[in-house]
Amino acid sequence: MKIIIKLNHPAHFHLFKYFKKILTSKNIDVIVLIKNKDVLRDLLDSEGFDYIEVIEKNEMKISNKFSIIKTNIVELFKEDIELCKIVKREKPDLMFGTDISVAHVGWYYKIPTYVFNEDDYNVNKLFCSFAYPFTKFIVSPIVCNVGKYSNKKIEYDGYQKLSYLHPSKFTPNIDIVRKYLPSRNKYFLLRMVSFTAGHDIEMKHGGITDSLLFELIDILNNRGDVFISSEKELKQNFLKYKLSIDPKDMHHILAFTELFISDSQSMTVEAAMLGAPSVRFNSFVGKINVLNELEQKYKLTFGINKEHPELLIPKVNQLLDNKNLKDQFMDRRNKMLLDKIDLTDFMVSLIK
Repeated sequence: MKIIIKLNHPAHFHLFKYFKKILTSKNIDVIVLIKNKDVLRDLLDSEGFDYIEVIEKNEMKISNKFSIIKTNIVELFKEDIELCKIVKREKPDLMFGTDISVAHVGWYYKIPTYVFNEDDYNVNKLFCSFAYPFTKFIVSPIVCNVGKYSNKKIEYDGYQKLSYLHPSKFTPNIDIVRKYLPSRNKYFLLRMVSFTAGHDIEMKHGGITDSLLFELIDILNNRGDVFISSEKELKQNFLKYKLSIDPKDMHHILAFTELFISDSQSMTVEAAMLGAPSVRFNSFVGKINVLNELEQKYKLTFGINKEHPELLIPKVNQLLDNKNLKDQFMDRRNKMLLDKIDLTDFMVSLIK
């Protein structure tokens, strides 16, 4: 059997990492294809994975609606053509992925294709509208809304991030943290994203501003060390806080942080999987079912909409004053884990 796995984002590498390793151990031929973004190539190299780069991910110079549309359409057209060439040559039996082109090419060659997504249809309309009509299956959490394509949905009671952050797959290691942060001080992690992805097409979305970042650093500096991980270029005033690590070690850093503050959906979910206290500040708050469940049912993160910046600092102070915060979050995480599956095992069962 031969399987193609198509990756577009560092988070997707983690999603399929253990799945790929298990299939390879069963002598299944796995071909990994990528469109490089951020540190995706570095992560694959760190694991010793062979891969084929279908096209190079373009960096958007102007963050406006038209640049996003143009870049995505041009990339998709090129990607479809290049992926067709690879599929024609390799003749896979199944295809797995997280992008539009794998759905298109799977449909064209009549190869059963599994598209994984945990964004709701209304949140990521551009992706869903171009991928869902063509894919054979949509693999998503129970709480995730796939719009009118529910007949294609293979649902599971869990989260994508549990494919690699479930306790059976990942154990945080403080020694790895000490390689980068030798101080025994408490530390806080801040994360900013660029808001130029396909689901940001309406250009109405945003998160932590520079002025809020200044306020957060001022508060946190009095209680421990502050580190920033940023998808966008940091201004000179913030460079001294920039976190420089091997990307594969990020989850160890995240697991031991006293508090994670971010405008990133993905890393907020990762923090919840690890039981790390977190606050998310962006315009998607209240709109994503996976995060709504983590916030409302399990109390594993707190979301504040960017329309209410006056609420962010009081919430951060409230959490910092809670002496039992980390223990409370670990208890909540354990309750969540009792309800949810190990996604990698579920993915392997799809092959069976």
